[in-house]
Amino acid sequence: MAVLVGGLVLVPIARSVFTSTTERHGPDTVSVGLDNYTALIGDQQFHTGVANSFVFTAYAEVFKVVLGLSAALLLHHRRRGRAVLAGLLLLPWVVPTVVTAFSWRALLDPIFGSVNALLTGSGIGPLLAGAHLVDGWPAGWLSDPSLAMPSVILVNVWKGVPFFTVTFLAGLKAIPADLYEAATIDGASSLQRFVHVTLPGLRHVITVTVTLSSIWTFNNFDLIWLLTQGGPGDATAPYVLVAYTKAILQLQYGAGAAVTLVMLPVIGGLVYVLVRSMRRDAGAAPRRPAGKLRKARPWVIAGAVALLLLWASPQIFWKAAVVLGAILLIAVAVGRVVSALPTRGHRRASSLVSNLGSGVALAGLLAFGLGPLYWIAVTAFKSEDQIVMHYSDLWPTPWTLQQFADLFANQPFGRWYVNTVVVSLASTTVALVCAALAGYALARLRFRGAQSFTVTVLLTYVMPGALLFIPLYQLLIGVRLTDSLWSLVLTYPTFTLPFATWLLTGYFSSIPVELEEAALVDGCSRIQAFRRVVLPLARPGLLAVALFTLTNAWNEFLFAFVFITKDEYKTLPVGMQSMIAGDVVPQGQLAAASLLVSIPVVLMYAFGQRFLTDGLTAGAVKG
Repeated sequence: MAVLVGGLVLVPIARSVFTSTTERHGPDTVSVGLDNYTALIGDQQFHTGVANSFVFTAYAEVFKVVLGLSAALLLHHRRRGRAVLAGLLLLPWVVPTVVTAFSWRALLDPIFGSVNALLTGSGIGPLLAGAHLVDGWPAGWLSDPSLAMPSVILVNVWKGVPFFTVTFLAGLKAIPADLYEAATIDGASSLQRFVHVTLPGLRHVITVTVTLSSIWTFNNFDLIWLLTQGGPGDATAPYVLVAYTKAILQLQYGAGAAVTLVMLPVIGGLVYVLVRSMRRDAGAAPRRPAGKLRKARPWVIAGAVALLLLWASPQIFWKAAVVLGAILLIAVAVGRVVSALPTRGHRRASSLVSNLGSGVALAGLLAFGLGPLYWIAVTAFKSEDQIVMHYSDLWPTPWTLQQFADLFANQPFGRWYVNTVVVSLASTTVALVCAALAGYALARLRFRGAQSFTVTVLLTYVMPGALLFIPLYQLLIGVRLTDSLWSLVLTYPTFTLPFATWLLTGYFSSIPVELEEAALVDGCSRIQAFRRVVLPLARPGLLAVALFTLTNAWNEFLFAFVFITKDEYKTLPVGMQSMIAGDVVPQGQLAAASLLVSIPVVLMYAFGQRFLTDGLTAGAVKG
């Protein structure tokens, strides 16, 4: 594990630092010192990319927190159907990013998209144009410079809200119920209970979740590339796309490496917050109540971020403020009505209003989350005429398998499918074997440097692919492994191994050490105790690792996009992206492909959820 992490992550990062001090002149590479870094000071494309990354991340995280916390609260207070609703809300996070991008790209199409058609039919679209929230109607959501970034943020929020919902829901379950009871006895309203009990109880969960999501969002490449390719102009181009353009398209590896390394302090700051929060969660002693200055610090930070966003993106800021304001006003109004009615003797009316409000909110969240997936499912079974003529948009008339037949006849889709299966299975096997051994060693064995290596594993887990794809690309060119499935099998452990090891270390640490000691007393070797006692107990962890690594490899886009150019070696995300030729978008075939790509992932999660809690004690004791 140490050799793999060092060879695939640490060495490439060191090589990237060296590469950033060089420049390519024809066939030769010469040292230029810090020239690549100083050139970024006057590089307008780089400035735009950095600003876009910050704006994209900040707005996306705000809306993910608000919507994710709202969904978690709604689910937490439901007595029936919670598991089913949580599973449905999780679907946008489960489906591959390429499916997310193509479904929303089709829905937001200014001519054939269902969003404009729905808003026009309801009369909302002309009202938006009249209020100058959009420039003209029908709106070009992904082609208008003033709408492209809000649209991309919307899609990222759609995909990220389920992750926030699940983590916040777990955090809500951990808050002691007697705190709410004590607050209720003291006369606290629902809003006061939320502010003084729920938010403090979720503080660390929110910090960890937002930090992790911020790292992923800040380094996002695939979703933005698949939606807009950074356009129109550079309106949505993040800094990762700037690095890709310089290193891969212009073959200036040094300039591209400099772009990624300049952002390393930002990522390092987020990682520091993450590690500090996780250590605090791990069992630090309770701290004294925070003073007024400490309590005010989050509001000061929020105010500073708001001012920066207002300065960097005034158009987006006011649109986001209107949406957030409407959500908060509705929530506060419903909460006050629910709190006021019981004091006047109307408990049944209060319960009715509460149930109605939560039902409407959940229905809205489900429509927002499942609408694009429903559109993909029905479009896959439409005829080409129905798609082009845009009639009976919500239902195939008639049902047909024409799109599936055209997909396999016109594209090497079967070959892409096989490539993806092979690469995903190989990556998962490597992750399971290496992570099981490394995780057990870190959890049980005492050796010098164990704690430092655990921190290194965490750091490499959150290290973005944007920092690694340039040195790994150079490495693969040097050993002539580009345009080969081996290039993906060898590089995917950069993001599968650290996560798998981190997760399994926690699972192994939670297993009582007395069981292994009993096995050792009975004559088992360390390997036999590991195989016969620890592995059966760690079955849920192994299943979770297999599930996440398999789906991450199945969905991966950046490495496959950079390392593979030949059709015969492409994986599904890259192959589907290549189906678009200029302005010609085969919506029906892409919908059929999206459905075939998503079904295995959804089935894997459905199967995995069913057995995640099984085998906790199976085979763990003698007799």
